[in-house]
Amino acid sequence: MRVINELFTVATSGKGTYEITERVSTFVRESGIKNGAVTVFVRHTSCSLIIMENADPTARRDLEAFFNRLVPEKAGYFEHDSEGADDMPSHIRMVLTHTSETIPLLDGQMQLGTWQGIFLFEHRGAAHRRRIVATMIGE
Repeated sequence: MRVINELFTVATSGKGTYEITERVSTFVRESGIKNGAVTVFVRHTSCSLIIMENADPTARRDLEAFFNRLVPEKAGYFEHDSEGADDMPSHIRMVLTHTSETIPLLDGQMQLGTWQGIFLFEHRGAAHRRRIVATMIGE
């Protein structure tokens, strides 16, 4: 059994979804691990990781619009706003989604479905550099 870790950064330009499937897939290929699992973890509290439709961008736009309605900025009832109106809403959006995703590996391939992609879901309006740790375990 082997364990391999890699740290990489994703630059965001504000709210939205940023596909990282190819970056993780490259890590899987280069690791040489054929069977096991890869876990992807984002080291922040105002963005998240999701597995989402990657063929039609309207699905992601609808998701973003839904979250904007579900957890609105400038709602007036949030105390925590030291970094602006999107501060507390970004934390709530992160809690409602995930900071990690685990994908099984079979024969050296991530077992994502045909239309599934791995995305960093940025919840802040400003640009950020998000740190992600990928861990593979297997043989």
